[in-house]
Amino acid sequence: MNPRIALLGFSIECNRWAPVATLRDFETRCLLRGADMVRDARSASPAALGEMPGFVTTMDETGPWRPHPIMLAMAEPNGPVDHAVFQGFLAEWRAGLEKLRGDCDGCFAVLHGAGLTTELLDPEAALQSLVREILGDIPFVCVYDLHANISAENVALNDAFVGYRTNPHVDMRVRGAESAHLMLRLLEGETFLRAHRRLPIMAPTVSMLTAQGPYAEVIDLGQACMAEQHSIANVSVMGGFAYGDTPFNGMTVVVTGTKQHVAEALADELAQACWRRRDRFVAKLTSIPDALARLAESPVALAFADVADNPGGGGSGNTMEILRAFSAAGVDDAAFGCIIDADLAAEAHALGVGAAFTARFNRAGGDGFSKPFEAPASVRALSDGQVTGRRGLYQGVAMRLGATAWLQIGGIAVVVISNRAQCADPAFFEHLGIDLSAMRAVVVKSRGHFRAGFDEFFPHEQVVEVDGPGLTSPIFSRFDWKHIPRPMMPLDAEAFWP
Repeated sequence: MNPRIALLGFSIECNRWAPVATLRDFETRCLLRGADMVRDARSASPAALGEMPGFVTTMDETGPWRPHPIMLAMAEPNGPVDHAVFQGFLAEWRAGLEKLRGDCDGCFAVLHGAGLTTELLDPEAALQSLVREILGDIPFVCVYDLHANISAENVALNDAFVGYRTNPHVDMRVRGAESAHLMLRLLEGETFLRAHRRLPIMAPTVSMLTAQGPYAEVIDLGQACMAEQHSIANVSVMGGFAYGDTPFNGMTVVVTGTKQHVAEALADELAQACWRRRDRFVAKLTSIPDALARLAESPVALAFADVADNPGGGGSGNTMEILRAFSAAGVDDAAFGCIIDADLAAEAHALGVGAAFTARFNRAGGDGFSKPFEAPASVRALSDGQVTGRRGLYQGVAMRLGATAWLQIGGIAVVVISNRAQCADPAFFEHLGIDLSAMRAVVVKSRGHFRAGFDEFFPHEQVVEVDGPGLTSPIFSRFDWKHIPRPMMPLDAEAFWP
């Protein structure tokens, strides 16, 4: 048997309050069509994150098969996708699926689960529905980011639901491989059933680490229970993405297995475990003045996470308050990355290495969070931003940061990039010649994925999460929620779960 498997994907994490995502956001990150998808998946440094490479290479290893790649659209987190762009994607997926009508054995989809368009709350379900409409009742496996807001349709429209288990995300390739093994079981005739529970817990992303803390405890419990129950094929505890602001926000447990009553019982057990820990899903941040004080007193180097301006959650990546404060305080031996400012990067490239000038950040005026900031600077290094990730989220991934510059502002090395990316990999500094081991302080515009990239320099106890302005602040009272179900923890103390 050489099963013919359709391959497709739509992966973007959408922040309700961020600017609309355009076609360019996909083109500058990962927009692959047809055979290019498989070539990329089999390459040493794919442009796609690990799910598709993990699936394709595992299928290659397990026997002959016939991949039918259609399109993989993947972008850095941003605002809702322009609906016309998504409609164009749907048209491409439809055309590719129609060619397989009546001649397809299975389908694998890379989904995020926190997507939005300017008109749809659940574009992933729209894509899943399209697959079912055209291909019918064939084995259909979908993989999701654990920051997914899971609707009932997301669970019902596939045969096997696979969610990430690590945050920071370092298991995407493994989850792709797992998806391939589940696909093979389905092709051999197994039938999977699913059970899911959604809770009124909208956990701040900073409270959803999987190395320690309440989220880690529930994920570990789920894996331990799965090991004891041979009928359970997958356990996914989805933390959710608050800033999607959808009617199906809330931590969700999804269990895939062969016995419905066992899956239902395990979903209940894990949901109860989440609920017992509800008061621990809170954000504990450090003010900017306190962060400076802690740095002054610390005998060891520290990493400071600008969690409220995380491009990996839709943040603009150009708020200046931490840089402004560190500069005013005369902090030395520090590195700051990455600020997204294409105009400033272009000016640095035009001036050249060695030039001294006044760096003007957010020269167009910025917005409610991203204020202009000026400082004397020198251009220390330049690059085209073609970087292969070294560790963590982007390990082995070919990244395109666009025109990139190292600007030295006093004692602070500032990395300025042109394309959206969160600062999750040391390579973003190192490819410019910045030695992180020589730094007393490193500030990253990232919520948590930097932990898997920078942990060789900064273990957990040397990380400070700073309370600054931005579109990804974990202080939820700062947002005007429209769609989430209420009451909801931690916004509403009276939230309940029967």
